[in-house]
Amino acid sequence: MNRRIRLATLLIPALSGCFSPDKPSISSDDPSLKIPAIRESAKSHDTQAVRQLVKDLDSDDPAVRFYAIEGLKEITGNTLGYRYYDDEIERKPALDRWKKWLNERDATTRR
Repeated sequence: MNRRIRLATLLIPALSGCFSPDKPSISSDDPSLKIPAIRESAKSHDTQAVRQLVKDLDSDDPAVRFYAIEGLKEITGNTLGYRYYDDEIERKPALDRWKKWLNERDATTRR
């Protein structure tokens, strides 16, 4: 076998782990990593993700907002009137309700 082919055969598997893509994360700025993490958090009813999901309701990306509200609905059973497709001004009252809800939840868990 050609030496270069043998070397490539040995190096490719060894190097493949060095260039692995980023893993999904709910705190990622990349929607392609954030959205799968949101979906997984919702599926597993991860209440620790709720704070980030509320923050994501204010995202510039409508897809992130969509998955954030769907995740919150799955975890909490509520939407609080939030609609991901509304413009920023129309979303603000519902976003404020979510922030208030989050603060009240946090206050009761500290007691």
